[in-house]
Amino acid sequence: MTTDELAAKIVAILTERRQTVALGESLTGGLLCAALVAVPGASAVLNGAVVAYNTAIKNQVLGVDASLLAIYGTVHPDVAAHMATGARDVLGVGEQQASYGLATTGVAGPEFHEGKAPGTVFIGLAATNFVETRDFFFTGNRAEIREQTVHAALECLYEYLTVDTQIN
Repeated sequence: MTTDELAAKIVAILTERRQTVALGESLTGGLLCAALVAVPGASAVLNGAVVAYNTAIKNQVLGVDASLLAIYGTVHPDVAAHMATGARDVLGVGEQQASYGLATTGVAGPEFHEGKAPGTVFIGLAATNFVETRDFFFTGNRAEIREQTVHAALECLYEYLTVDTQIN
């Protein structure tokens, strides 16, 4: 399935369920949000996105624990999990959290970052009483790694939405 098809299916499912998604992006720099925004009707399900490219924004806006960042850096599965949970909380509407938080962090390249190779990616997904991270290693140039990350993030959410038997 293409990235566009995944985004369209996600918007359709969330619309049908009256659920929302909030995004925390780092290496994707807004591309994940753009993929969903490209789908007509996305405004009904997409609460927003935080592009937390700077480490301090990960901490101050998305609530990633400062000690976690100090110990492991920004490219770590726990950081992705915290970013997803933080996006879900911060980008809620009123007192209601978004239904899902989806986050990306990693190294797009072309150089190593924090000792991690280009293509190292972690994706976080947060739902009610559920947080999951997935790790990936993509190959290609900077743009290709970012595009692969967007596709993988959408696949993670789509799989959760279609496998999950409970509507959160």
